[in-house]
Amino acid sequence: MFDIESIQSLYNGNAVKHREHFILRIKERSIRRKEISHAILTGKIIEQYPDDEPLPSILILGYTKDNKPLHVAVSIDDDIIWLVTAYYPALDIWETDYKTKKVI
Repeated sequence: MFDIESIQSLYNGNAVKHREHFILRIKERSIRRKEISHAILTGKIIEQYPDDEPLPSILILGYTKDNKPLHVAVSIDDDIIWLVTAYYPALDIWETDYKTKKVI
């Protein structure tokens, strides 16, 4: 589907958009845009959701400059990255590698 280098290249090229929902969520979660940028530009794809609607999406695991894990979900449409959501993964849902969901 997508590779991290293509996503990072689009992000560096400022081909980035978001909806109001994204802004509300990062404000609620006290996530700064610098943290999101750092996570995308240094992160790795951990999950791909090709059947998501209206666009396929990707979950990126990156780390803030303070080494805090951060998940960023993005979609790509016509060479534009749509920022979907971002959150700090919780250990009650994710394993300590922050890549693997716990089996409940």
